[in-house]
Amino acid sequence: MKRATQPVTVGLIVGNRGFFPAHLAESGRKTMLQVLEAQGFRVIALSPEETLYGSVVSHADSHKCADLFKRHRDEIDGVIVTLPNFGEERAIADTLRWAGLDVPVLIQAFPDDPARMTVADRRDSFCGKMSACNNLRQYGIRYSLTRLHTVDPESAAFRQDLERFAGICRIVRGFKNARIGVIGARPTAFNTVRFSEKLLERSGISVETLDLSEVLGRIDRLDSAASSVKGKLEQIGGYIQTAGVPAASLLRMAKFGVVVDEWMAETELTASAIQCWTAMEEYYGVVPCTLMSIMSDGLLPSACETDIAGTVAMMALAYASGKPSAIVDWNNNYGDDPDKAIIFHCSNLPKSIFVEEGDVQASGGVIRADDIAVMDYQEIIAGTVGKDNTFGTVVGRVKADPFTYLRVSTDDINGRIVAYVGEGTLTNDPLKTFGGYGVVQIPHMQKLLNYICENGFEHHVAMNLSQSAASVHEALAKYLGWSTYWHTA
Repeated sequence: MKRATQPVTVGLIVGNRGFFPAHLAESGRKTMLQVLEAQGFRVIALSPEETLYGSVVSHADSHKCADLFKRHRDEIDGVIVTLPNFGEERAIADTLRWAGLDVPVLIQAFPDDPARMTVADRRDSFCGKMSACNNLRQYGIRYSLTRLHTVDPESAAFRQDLERFAGICRIVRGFKNARIGVIGARPTAFNTVRFSEKLLERSGISVETLDLSEVLGRIDRLDSAASSVKGKLEQIGGYIQTAGVPAASLLRMAKFGVVVDEWMAETELTASAIQCWTAMEEYYGVVPCTLMSIMSDGLLPSACETDIAGTVAMMALAYASGKPSAIVDWNNNYGDDPDKAIIFHCSNLPKSIFVEEGDVQASGGVIRADDIAVMDYQEIIAGTVGKDNTFGTVVGRVKADPFTYLRVSTDDINGRIVAYVGEGTLTNDPLKTFGGYGVVQIPHMQKLLNYICENGFEHHVAMNLSQSAASVHEALAKYLGWSTYWHTA
């Protein structure tokens, strides 16, 4: 998932209309290019030598712009339509239709200055944006809007629009021809993580499978002295505190990690879901949590219990934010506060979302040093298979930060993919337990919980320390066509 952090490339369409001041198209194009480049976008646009001020007005202009975009089809992640004046709405729509990119589109209109409303400087972009959107709707072209109807490209409000749009583009880009690996069979006790490969395939997401017996067979052939194994051991030791963990357990983890890494590279996979409960512990003697944590922290999301739909949600959040995602359980109430709950997993949470030394000092004693992530054993499964067979969990407390949550599910009964998304806050409320954990606060949480139960969603949910619900919702609902509920305050 390196593309989660790669710059977004946009095609730029500069709207213009013959009987409006053309100098506005010239200055507007320059301003927009400066803003986009300052925000880290790569831009593909007509030059002033190709059309009047690089704008799109005529039938011929539309062909030129569409041909330019087609030549860069493999690079363009989205299109921004900027309206420095009213804009020629049909030329804009024709450009997008003929380019045939099928990428997100953002419509921006410049605001008028009430002190400059003469025929020499009047924009009428306020009106032109409605006409452009009307035509795109007629053409069946999906598009996104800025939060303000007209917005100055150099404003903070537009920078926020660009951040949201970039997240949308990364999600749509990331899910095109996505490939996810599932290792092992679904545990019998986890009916909740059933999913439809066929529905995911219809959305461009392919699933590759590898039986756990094949993994164990490949591990058996792997020399403990191999450089790849030594390298993985060093990676584990540099990633997490391993004091008290037997060397034999660490070696098993390293071998498992090498086999998974090699398989994912061979099959071009960008995410995974792994069987754990309890075959890994009984027949191999470790849990895979640390290896999954390392992958998720490196933007290669990995979910528990073959929860592929959970992995898809982790991917969407990572693409939207460029940050690691985790998979957790909605697990416990927090006292009698209806808007708080405890999230928990055993855990395979990425290390970067856990509290650090500075968080301990800043909490005034609420967060303790033993809340910092370390490797340990899985206390729940240990009661069944023995402590020595369950080393490899990453335990600690999640940072007190704003976060976005997302659940994706395949609704096989109705033949569709569904999801819910929202934002909340992780708190510093007192809590002492095991595994990976935190206390969350979500506005109107009882309404959310009711929605989850009424619609039969799973207890697993993906989370990300970002505020990216707007990008996620628009990408999934508008551009991927998934039925997505946005839980807002």
